[in-house]
Amino acid sequence: MTAHAPIVTVASRAEHVQKIVTPGGVTAWLVESYAVPLVALEFSMRGGAAQDPADKPGLATVLSGLLDEGAGPYDARGFHRAVDELAIHLGFGADRDAISGHLQTLSKNTDRAFALLKLALTDAHLSDADVARVRSQLVAELKRDQNDPDSMAARAFREAAFPSHPYGRPVRGELSSIDTLSRPDLVALRERLFARKDLKIAVVGAIDAKTLSDHLDATFGGFAKENDLTPVEPTVIANVGTRKVIPLDIPQTTIRFGRPGVTKRDPDYFAVVVANHILGGGSFTARLFHEVREKRGMAYSVYSQLNEYDQCPMLIGAAATKNERAGEALSLIEAEVRRFADEGPSEDELDKAKKFLIGSYALRFDTSTKIASQLVHLQMDGFEPGYLDERNGKIAAVGLEDCKRAASRLLGDGGLLVTMVGRPEGV
Repeated sequence: MTAHAPIVTVASRAEHVQKIVTPGGVTAWLVESYAVPLVALEFSMRGGAAQDPADKPGLATVLSGLLDEGAGPYDARGFHRAVDELAIHLGFGADRDAISGHLQTLSKNTDRAFALLKLALTDAHLSDADVARVRSQLVAELKRDQNDPDSMAARAFREAAFPSHPYGRPVRGELSSIDTLSRPDLVALRERLFARKDLKIAVVGAIDAKTLSDHLDATFGGFAKENDLTPVEPTVIANVGTRKVIPLDIPQTTIRFGRPGVTKRDPDYFAVVVANHILGGGSFTARLFHEVREKRGMAYSVYSQLNEYDQCPMLIGAAATKNERAGEALSLIEAEVRRFADEGPSEDELDKAKKFLIGSYALRFDTSTKIASQLVHLQMDGFEPGYLDERNGKIAAVGLEDCKRAASRLLGDGGLLVTMVGRPEGV
């Protein structure tokens, strides 16, 4: 259940964030708001798909998919019924670097909602029957992906970018190994990852600090103090400057491209954010969109975005076009990347990008769930609440020379790792 009214409409967002440490040692950020009778919780903990054993990709995904498939006194159907009857939204997921979850509930149902969350996290059955059912769902998805051009391009890009690295493995697993994922594997992964260390929690809504503290200790206090993560080494995108074509008999070619990026701790990070917005992140105002779609009508969509795994920041992008124009479209993208690296933006482009990035920032905080999500991301990135007030000022401070330098750093010589799915001509 999502609140669509603003939760915090004040000059300072940071001053409304309370940092809580419970008697049991669980930490969380809280924004109290009683404008609507809702409570939203988001959490994340280190250790997603990058922690899967090399021969068992998909393990973290299966684990996250099983947490609400039967727990405590409930089988899968009973657990879902208990959640639905109280209009509670509860879910879990896994990405490259983390396992995360969310809870949304009416404040009058807070006690019951936290009790169900605790059952899912600490007493999920992970029964053989439930494991088999979730595995079969993943098998169906993976079979569909085998002939889906977007999925094929993403897979080819991942494998070329991260050979012999955990980031090169599929988050949802492989058809060849998904059936080997067993209950003992899942129990072992849960014991390694579910810990108070690296656990980040944010709560927004109609709940006070004392009540929340009690719920957090009851829900997360039984976690081990320390996790047991396998180190993931820092890496960079490999094979930049190469192209890989995966033949598929369809009338359109899907293109993926990318190159190394910069971390959020880099002094040029905010200048890079502005530069990417101008290049390909600004949707209808971006250079790539203007050159590829507006001027030539080659693609419905073309974009670039910054993507930061814990151990690898990246610039990635995508487009799709008719096979007969694929080579021309790719040449245009590469030429625009090189031109922007060499010349940087104009004053007008810089001004418009900064105004958009500053003005749209408030949209990340217009619901309780969005606020909680932003607070968890800040914690995972190692920032303090003050970032909420500092971010727009850092965007505003980006000057023309800053943006030109950032574009040059981000794009270098313009080399890209490119994967294409279809029957591209002119490549």
